[in-house]
Amino acid sequence: MTRPDFVIIGAMKCGTSTLAAQLSAQEGVFVTTPKEPNFFSDDPVYAKGMGWYESLYDAAAPGDLKGEASTHYAKSPTWPNAAERLHAAAPGAKLIYLMRDPVARLVSHYIHEWTMGKVPAGGIETALETMPELIDYSRYAMQAAPWRARFGDGNLLLLRLEDMNRDPQGTLDRVGAFLGRPGAFRWAEDLGAQNVSAERIRRFPLYDLVIEHPAAAWLRRTLVPQSLRDAVKGRLRMRERPSLDDAARARIEALLAEDIAFWRAAAG
Repeated sequence: MTRPDFVIIGAMKCGTSTLAAQLSAQEGVFVTTPKEPNFFSDDPVYAKGMGWYESLYDAAAPGDLKGEASTHYAKSPTWPNAAERLHAAAPGAKLIYLMRDPVARLVSHYIHEWTMGKVPAGGIETALETMPELIDYSRYAMQAAPWRARFGDGNLLLLRLEDMNRDPQGTLDRVGAFLGRPGAFRWAEDLGAQNVSAERIRRFPLYDLVIEHPAAAWLRRTLVPQSLRDAVKGRLRMRERPSLDDAARARIEALLAEDIAFWRAAAG
């Protein structure tokens, strides 16, 4: 049976794609494709069966450290079964939980959902009232609890995006020591940050066909003047990063007080 040696369990919008790419670039480490199978969380994926999941590791070489990175694993209560399922399949797996300032994370999460066309009108304050996951996924202490209960604190490495940005090699050193490969990993500067959107462009129905399809791109460049293309793009772009007013920030920080302390305690 082929099971993961390590799993990056989250959190969403906290640099998990960057860390997974760095690990994949190391000799003797294999990360699945897709990077984020969400097997143990998403019921439709889990229904594919353990054979399907194990096949994701077929290309790993003997002796490789094998792992994946699925942020749905730390998205309770949306996906509540991940810890139980993963523990049943791979009780010895090492877990990595990457966090960032909880308020900054929920703002980045809101931007992501805005670009996907999934937030209501009215701005971020309105979204906080109607989309509980914006706050829930920043409840780091709550998200980590089922993993700590099943795997133990010694098998859960808590990291912070802020520390990874400040000292990437130091963060990778911590990961290497945690995975039993001290001194073996080197940060690949040429990879850069992964899964970071350079432009905040709001998606719409048929976006992939109209915008992403190569034929559509050729037609736009050929038939539509640049000034008109820029005007349309400007209407779809988020012009400024959203921010919380003082009252909303104070309320959110009070709700996330335990999680802010949890995040601060993980400082490298």
